[in-house]
Amino acid sequence: METPIFAPSILSADFCDIRAAIADIESSHCPWIHLDVMDGRFVPPITFGSKMVGDIRASTELFLDVHLMVEEPDRHVHAFIESGADAITFHQEACVHSHRLLQRIREARKSAGISIVPSTPISSIIHLLPFLDQVLIMTVNPGYGGQELLPFCLEKVKDLAAIRTAQKLSFKIAIDGGVNIRTLSRIALSRPDILVMGSAFFNAKNKKEMVDNMRHQWIKAIENKDSVH
Repeated sequence: METPIFAPSILSADFCDIRAAIADIESSHCPWIHLDVMDGRFVPPITFGSKMVGDIRASTELFLDVHLMVEEPDRHVHAFIESGADAITFHQEACVHSHRLLQRIREARKSAGISIVPSTPISSIIHLLPFLDQVLIMTVNPGYGGQELLPFCLEKVKDLAAIRTAQKLSFKIAIDGGVNIRTLSRIALSRPDILVMGSAFFNAKNKKEMVDNMRHQWIKAIENKDSVH
């Protein structure tokens, strides 16, 4: 049975030892690194810019999933394309000309994504879905790690999956926020394709064992659901 892509967020790593964080992700067999770029305007904190992404790109062949939590993302996309990002996701709430920006990202042969915060309905991006490679559903209010998952956001995942099937589209659905061993069974019922996790990964003593346990629990939750039906 296929399990989702696990994408540890470097935001929760020790910034004094990023190489060790990359090694932990690689040894845990997680294929993606999630990079949260925050500008202190769209969300309160400030994290890092395109140089960090470029330095990480030089240190690993893992898929680099850049999440721009910034105002006016169109001003910054080029720098992250040049830095070696594989995917660039920006926020619908922060961009006026989303379709044009998606085109720019795709023309650069990068995966293009849009993210929405918990208070934003999926109706705001319905006409953009054919141009997307990824939709990132924030399952917490963005800005800080370690928050509790907001369960109502998982309904968006189910609704998006239904639309994807009905329209025969192929974008992936990701969730970000509150993903951990306690919430995984509930998350599995909505079947997102990508799970971003920060503190749950980097706080684990044995990160590979934790990821393996999450994969096992995911399969068990899906099998239990299918057996009920």
